Amino acid sequence: MKLLVFGNTGQVATELRALAGRGLAITALSRQAADLADPLACTRAIAGTEADAVINAAAFTGVDRAETHAAEAMAVNAIAPGAMARACAKRGLPLLHLSTDYVFDGTKQDPWREDDPTGPLGVYGQSKRAGEEAITAAGGKHVILRTAWVFSGTGANFVKTMLRAGAARGRLAVVDDQRGCPTPAADIARALVSIARAFHAGRGVPGTFHFAGAPTTTWCGLAREIFRQTGQGPEIRPIATADWPTPARRPANSVLDCTKIREVYGLAQPDWRAGLRTVLADLREVAA
Repeated sequence: MKLLVFGNTGQVATELRALAGRGLAITALSRQAADLADPLACTRAIAGTEADAVINAAAFTGVDRAETHAAEAMAVNAIAPGAMARACAKRGLPLLHLSTDYVFDGTKQDPWREDDPTGPLGVYGQSKRAGEEAITAAGGKHVILRTAWVFSGTGANFVKTMLRAGAARGRLAVVDDQRGCPTPAADIARALVSIARAFHAGRGVPGTFHFAGAPTTTWCGLAREIFRQTGQGPEIRPIATADWPTPARRPANSVLDCTKIREVYGLAQPDWRAGLRTVLADLREVAA
């Protein structure tokens, strides 16, 4: 099976590239090869591919930066995916697209289902929702995979931020009233490949799905687990969202209900604590 991946150095794209081999060929496109700010570049890449499926693992992910760069966020997260979807529909190729828990407003107490009304609180979530809508409107075979709180040993993420801050300070204040599902990028990559293989075998089911780690925690809970696994670190002091103001509002509850993807594709929620152990071990190896 051949996959064309938009994204090359991001967290999920890096993990996808690591899966290449044993009957899986992956062509990962850098920004230089296909700039998502240029929809025509995306269309040309798909028009010329010999891949069996296309994965969009690239995005404008700066939640706070999006508040002052709305046009750029919309171009990358909405206009480009729409162009990809139309190009894939024209060729009959399935498009697998990553979206986010931030399409929800966080006011629901229970986990969010795929058919719950969206209501993003900031520009980032609005741009990702617009991307979902553009892909659906294209009418082709597609899977929109909403995920959350992604971490890995590469790129910028909460785990690496905590490790860096913990090495410099003896006490950290971390938000404890936002609930969500940390998700290892490696597990997302494996899920995407599994879905792509289902389409390749004629068993693919299009639609929107949630895939995120378990168990549910808070940012403070995640920070505590990071330093519990390292065996050392700063004191973690829980604080409220109001005590840590940011340009963009975050949903208080972004826990995703992942029942549908388990029933349709047989993909269970990964235990993010096991993924965290792997990431920490990889980071120690790199630092050694």
